[in-house]
Amino acid sequence: MWSRIHTYLPEWPIWGQAFLLAIIPILIMKGYKVLRLSLKKGTFSTKDQQNQDAVSESSSHEETGSYANIRLTGNYAKDLISVKATFGQNADVCIREFVIRGTNTPAAVVYVNGLVDHDRLDMHIFTPLMIEGIPEKEWHIFEAPSDENELKVYVKNSLLPVGEVQEVETLQQAAQAVFIGKNAVFIDGMAGALLVGSAKGKSRSLEEPVSEALIRGPRIGFTERLSDNTGILREFGGNNALFMTKHQVGTRVKKDLIIVYIKDIASTDLVTEVEKRVLNMDMDIMLESGYVEQLIEDDELSLFQQVQNTERPDRVISGLLEGRVAILLDGTPFALIVPSTFSMLLQSPEDYYERWIPGSFLRMLRFLAAAIALLAPALYISFISFHPGLIPTKLVLTIIQTRQGVPFPSVIEALIMEIAIEILREAGIRLPKPIGPAMGIVGGLIIGDAAVQAGIVSPFLVIVVAVTAISSFSIPTYSAGITLRILRFAGMFSAAMYGLFGVVMFFLLLCSHLVRLKSFGVPYVTPAVPYSLSDWKDFFIRAPFRMMRKRPSMMHPKDPDRKK
Repeated sequence: MWSRIHTYLPEWPIWGQAFLLAIIPILIMKGYKVLRLSLKKGTFSTKDQQNQDAVSESSSHEETGSYANIRLTGNYAKDLISVKATFGQNADVCIREFVIRGTNTPAAVVYVNGLVDHDRLDMHIFTPLMIEGIPEKEWHIFEAPSDENELKVYVKNSLLPVGEVQEVETLQQAAQAVFIGKNAVFIDGMAGALLVGSAKGKSRSLEEPVSEALIRGPRIGFTERLSDNTGILREFGGNNALFMTKHQVGTRVKKDLIIVYIKDIASTDLVTEVEKRVLNMDMDIMLESGYVEQLIEDDELSLFQQVQNTERPDRVISGLLEGRVAILLDGTPFALIVPSTFSMLLQSPEDYYERWIPGSFLRMLRFLAAAIALLAPALYISFISFHPGLIPTKLVLTIIQTRQGVPFPSVIEALIMEIAIEILREAGIRLPKPIGPAMGIVGGLIIGDAAVQAGIVSPFLVIVVAVTAISSFSIPTYSAGITLRILRFAGMFSAAMYGLFGVVMFFLLLCSHLVRLKSFGVPYVTPAVPYSLSDWKDFFIRAPFRMMRKRPSMMHPKDPDRKK
């Protein structure tokens, strides 16, 4: 490979080649640092100022929303014209006008058909106001209300038998609530509107998480409904110190977001930093927690995820008990845990459900599988193309024999097989479930056998690629597997250019990046760097529970002791 490069480049002396090899990694790291700082300057440099102006920004978004910020005066005829002008263009919006029984007071209820429970709507709103009636001694409140507050209090406390009633003063606030499943009640003489919650429950049953399957452990995962997820966490971690703070995110379409932490464990600085970053997010809509993950991470240029996502409530609870903070978003079953470290991506909740020796063995096996998934093809290329003398004689003779007739150099045949495997893997995920796994397995077997029979690749490479693909499947976190799959190609190109020296340089550059990376102020490769002996009890191995008496020191928890 090096001889081919020399055909296109002028002959350099030895000292020139050594200088080139030394300066290239430095230039790459320098360019990466400049690009990262330039992007961070435009995103996070004004966070403090944005956090101080969060309230004013929120009000400015309301002023420039989709609906005019019209104040509801209590004049029914005037307010109804504004309501119809606002909602009249939507076919699924119903405006039900009626007269309150026993009075001449007109009223209206606005709701979205398909989002509300009609039985609850009829029972808790229309029935009390239209059928059951009002005592005659109270009719004067509606006929000639002397005090708007008296009318509003009477309706809330005596006529609406529901648990959730809110007051709003503007039409825009009412519209935002109606489009998420609430009912807006307008009554003549009452300024503003009452929001009555009767949203239809649309939630799938609690099922086992698809992305994080376990042999032993709870068979329950989060759903797309935020109230279900908070209830699951309360059930799993029944502790009065479990705190949940609610925020609304999204400038045009607002969705509920909840920050969860254990008050007497989590660091106050960490909770404050999480809330600050959440308030600084600026997007039209947060469709999924992946939006939040990308907007709050420290380094958006890094391939490594700095926020862990999970569908498992037991993983979230265990993170909270270590002093971490969880983020739940309405509409997605994936919760976020911050801060995240590299070792967390290779850990599974099952490590703690099995005895400590099997759990430690499986965890070390995953670390080995991650190394194989990252470096196996690169090592194959470097040994075959540059350092065949390092391979045992009998093995190298076997490899030479299997490579006879292969028209491509090792890097090209490795790229052919790796790209084919990646395409098959992606196709297997996108295909319907009944045929997806079969497509991946059968396609891999057929393509591998056909490539060997055609003499395009060697059988030994097929073994290397198969072991690499299987190793990548053993990583519990799907996003971490994607990162290693991308970096695998970078390692292959490094090996194709400089052989084993290129692989070593690639690995050192990767280590230097990981050492510099942080997640919410916590070094990404802790407890390896900075070194913490007590935290190594839950790093490569999982020590017995009797020995794990301290929470991770990198989290700076308020209560460092697991046991009293």
